[in-house]
Amino acid sequence: MAGASHLVLVGLPGAGKTTVGRALAARLGRPFVDLDARITARAGLSVAEIFASQGEARFRELERQATEEIAAAEAPMVVAPGGGWVVVPGLVALLRPPSRLVWLRLSPQSALARMGASVLDRPLLAGDDPLAALTGILATREAAYLQSDHTVSVETMTPDEVVDAIVTLARP
Repeated sequence: MAGASHLVLVGLPGAGKTTVGRALAARLGRPFVDLDARITARAGLSVAEIFASQGEARFRELERQATEEIAAAEAPMVVAPGGGWVVVPGLVALLRPPSRLVWLRLSPQSALARMGASVLDRPLLAGDDPLAALTGILATREAAYLQSDHTVSVETMTPDEVVDAIVTLARP
């Protein structure tokens, strides 16, 4: 069973999990953990390099290890996992209960616009049609996102507005 009650931000790539997560953590006085950053720091490779050289299965193994560490943490954190974390079997269960998931809901079109050129750094979007890839990713993950404790539509919100909404929704 999970220890601390973390706030876990889920959503499509480009939804603002890291940006909002940092600001939310600062507002709440909690540590912030970007799972992908933790994984890449330990592996000494970018996510794209891990996928290319070791495969997605290895990345998911590293993601599971990082999630287990967070589950064992005593202090509550704000956590921003990668976009696919929510559909990897067993990962959500490692943190729930008592942690709460917040879906930062964003359309594939808006996600693509927000990412701009950084879309090329994302292994699952690096093909010829990143919009089609994002649309497919949303179709695959939406049922898992809908299992979140809270949903914030971030289409037209600034990061500060998203933080305000999460603080209001996530009060005990």
